Amino acid sequence: MADHASPSGTAWIWKIFWILLAITTVEVALGIIKPEFLLGQLAGTSVLNILFIGLTLVKAAYIVQYFMHLKYEVGSLQKAIYLPVLILIPFLTAILMFEGQAIFEF
Repeated sequence: MADHASPSGTAWIWKIFWILLAITTVEVALGIIKPEFLLGQLAGTSVLNILFIGLTLVKAAYIVQYFMHLKYEVGSLQKAIYLPVLILIPFLTAILMFEGQAIFEF
């Protein structure tokens, strides 16, 4: 662990809980409502799908940073984990979005 310890008490857990709950609520509301202006095509998929992917990545980042305690590790370990993720996830997401469109071309 780094020189500074993780915060004591449960206030930080509740803060992260409310942030994750808010993001999840937005995702569920968008999934139910499906606003017409978000259904346009961009990069082979709808803007709504891209928004879902982005919100899910934000939730994943909070979970990894706080509940897996990566936020409190040394910088080199953080970079060793974050850099491959920051390169691979956008690359694999782009492949899925562009190549997934090939289903509709046959």
